[in-house]
Amino acid sequence: MKKLKKIKIKVNGKIKTITDKLTLHKLINDLKIPIAKVAIELNKEIIEKKKIKKIKLKNKDIIEIVHFIGGG
Repeated sequence: MKKLKKIKIKVNGKIKTITDKLTLHKLINDLKIPIAKVAIELNKEIIEKKKIKKIKLKNKDIIEIVHFIGGG
């Protein structure tokens, strides 16, 4: 059985250890974040939501997830 490689990323300022080759989409789902209500930045670049299934996270990636909040 092959052992899964672990990498470290930063999500909203907090270090998180994940398995190598995890996609950005899977991470968002694992965090139970509603994709329609957030903006996602990967290494200081805004990511289009239609591309998140193809993006594989790498060691030391920095992800910022911003929630939209309505107000008056």
